[in-house]
Amino acid sequence: MVNFSLEGKVALVTGASYGIGFAIATAFAKAGATIVFNDIKQELVDKGLAAYEAEGIKAHGYVCDVTNEEQVNAFVAQVEKEVGIIDILVNNAGIIKRIPMVEMTAAEFRQVIDIDLNGPFIVSKAVIPSMIKGHGKIINICSMMSELGRETVSAYAAAKGGLKMLTRNIASEYGEYNIQCNGIGPGYIATPQTAPLRERQADGSRHPFDAFIVAKTPAARWGTPEDLMGPAVFLASDASNFVNGHVLYVDGGILAYIGKQP
Repeated sequence: MVNFSLEGKVALVTGASYGIGFAIATAFAKAGATIVFNDIKQELVDKGLAAYEAEGIKAHGYVCDVTNEEQVNAFVAQVEKEVGIIDILVNNAGIIKRIPMVEMTAAEFRQVIDIDLNGPFIVSKAVIPSMIKGHGKIINICSMMSELGRETVSAYAAAKGGLKMLTRNIASEYGEYNIQCNGIGPGYIATPQTAPLRERQADGSRHPFDAFIVAKTPAARWGTPEDLMGPAVFLASDASNFVNGHVLYVDGGILAYIGKQP
């Protein structure tokens, strides 16, 4: 019998006050897991707690900066004491800065790398020692930008490419301890942040970027946060115990498709 249940598991999803992280944590809760999340400010944690409560989920929210190793170590120790050993980690916290490379400062580049790549390293490093004693699942939120380049996202693509390789290396180094580390690579997902790119124009036509994405996607639509729920539960559950070092792209087929001839 395939086991997709997360009953009795403690799942930490970083930066999961809203958006993709919130959707994944909600799916985990419905599969039986206890949810822990963090965000960088108390107001975001409070907003997240209210959103989980509205879904009937009792989540545990904490303020923690994933780039601060001391904070992360104290946070993980607190979670282990107050909630339990973390069985599932989703490294979801991240940012993107859309700036042409020659206009981007080194400080801006470093900030993206720090949150999107160093953060997952720091949090994974904090939870692995306890996972080694039992069983662990680490899911890194990668991106199609770990495979493709695009204008204005040099830092993000570099960070997500690095995260793909960190995923493979954690699998290589800790697979023998019954720890599986995999990635999810979302395609273009319809969220409040991308809503302006999907607004109809005054003449009723699609926004140019919306038309571009739909034309590039064999599924002919944007993804939804709900599209990520099943893949995330699969990678967090015993159903994926022999899947390790893999990035599962949930992109409607974009990476497989050269696109329509103009």
